[in-house]
Amino acid sequence: MQLIPVGDAEKPRNQFPPVTVGDTLIGEDDIAREMQHHPAEEVAEAWHEAARSLVIRELLLQQAQRLGLQDVVDEEDRIARVLELELHVPDPTEQDCERFYAANPARFRSPTLMAVSHILLAAAPDDVQERMRQEEAGHQLLTSLIEGRARFADLAKQYSACESRHQGGSLGQISKGQTVEEFERPVLALQEGLHPELIESRYGWHLVRVDQRIDGEELPYEYVKPQIRQYLSESVTRRAFRQYLQVLAVETGVEGVDLELPDSPLMQ
Repeated sequence: MQLIPVGDAEKPRNQFPPVTVGDTLIGEDDIAREMQHHPAEEVAEAWHEAARSLVIRELLLQQAQRLGLQDVVDEEDRIARVLELELHVPDPTEQDCERFYAANPARFRSPTLMAVSHILLAAAPDDVQERMRQEEAGHQLLTSLIEGRARFADLAKQYSACESRHQGGSLGQISKGQTVEEFERPVLALQEGLHPELIESRYGWHLVRVDQRIDGEELPYEYVKPQIRQYLSESVTRRAFRQYLQVLAVETGVEGVDLELPDSPLMQ
C-alpha cells in the first residue's frame, strides 16, 4: 500500500464534497495534510479516511466545548477527558468471559509445534519457465524419495537453495507465524512423514518432510481469563465509541463524509 503525498492529494480535491461538522467547515488543506497519515491505494479512499478522522476529532472537541472543558489546554487531553466523562463501558462479567471461552475453543489452544525439513528448488515468482523446470525437477526428486532410491538429507545438500541444506534440510521447530503464509498454511496441516506433493511458495517449490508433530492442547480457562477479559472490554469499548460518535454526529450535524466506522478504534 502506498502513501499518497500531499501534492498528489491536492490535485483532485475539488471532486470531493465539502465536509462540515455543525457550522464548522473542515478545510481542504487540512484534509490533504491528514491524508499523509492514511495510506491507501486510491486517492478517494485516503481522502475519505482523512476526512473521517478529522470529523471525529472535531466532534469530540465541540463536545468538550459544550462540557465546559476549555481550561484543558492540550487538545488530546481534552478529547481524553470527554471520553472519560461520556463513555460509560461496563466491565465484562465472569459469565461473559466463561461464555466466550466456551464458544471459541479453537482460540484458546497452545500452538501446534512441528519439526520440519525441506528442499527448496528456487525460482523467481515471475520466471514462468524456471518455475516449470523446477516443478518437474521436484517431481523427479519426490519419486526418488518415495521409491527409496535417495536420502532426504543427501538431496537437500545437493539441490536445496536454502541454507538449511547444511543441516540436511532441517528448519528446526516451527509454529504458526514463523514462515510465509503460503508455505505455512499447508505445512501445518500435515502429519508426520514425507509429503507426497510439492508445495509452492513465492520462493519456488518445496519438498517437505514432517519429522515431528506436537498438536496444541486446550488452555485452561483460568490461564486465558485475563486475555478474554481484555478482549471483551476492548470490543465493548469500540462498539460504545462507535455508537457515541453516531449520536454526536446526529446531534451536531455532519455533512460530506460517511461516519460508518469499522470495528477498530480510530482515535489513538
